[in-house]
Amino acid sequence: MIGGTVARLAVNAGYQVVLSNSRGPQTLASLVAELGPSARAATGADAAEARELVVVAIPVKAYFGLPAAAFTGKVVLDTGNYYPERDGQLAELDSGSLTSAELLARELPGTSVVKVFNNIFFKHLLHLARPAGAADRSFLPIAGDSAAAKAAVTTFLDSIGYGAVDAGALADGWRYQPGTPAYGPPYGTFDDEKGTPASAEVIRAALAKATR
Repeated sequence: MIGGTVARLAVNAGYQVVLSNSRGPQTLASLVAELGPSARAATGADAAEARELVVVAIPVKAYFGLPAAAFTGKVVLDTGNYYPERDGQLAELDSGSLTSAELLARELPGTSVVKVFNNIFFKHLLHLARPAGAADRSFLPIAGDSAAAKAAVTTFLDSIGYGAVDAGALADGWRYQPGTPAYGPPYGTFDDEKGTPASAEVIRAALAKATR
């Protein structure tokens, strides 16, 4: 849902988008048709190779099956969250010695991973997009180890209707993982599909309250 929503916002902003999933390009025909001529479907490897920014919106357990070579040199936007009931128990994530984004970075050597989009309901993500300068613009936290990659993601977010709050290094991504103040509530409840705008100050305050 997050991947499809990011694709929709990107197309609306004028990007060319390449989509993939684990079931094959043919299963994305209806979404591609809906998004229009700026979108096409491909295999996972082809999609990763096609663009400089690659959004990974899959279960954490699927990180281990990604075609790593196809991602080399890319900026990878990690939208994932670790859910043991879905992903199975992963000792490094359970202990907190590694975040899920750091796990993805380990599985994709030669990339620059930035954690983003994982703390917002997909319907809120769609409805809260606002142009630059809007008084009710919402902000999303980002974390990564490359300043250049975070700058590229900040530019992308700006183009699709969001501001960015730098939450620190990739290891700091835990500050807006499930169960933290910055995960979900700043943008409203699931009952309200349109959501509630969340300023940079609101997001920074929520990040500051995170504890382990």
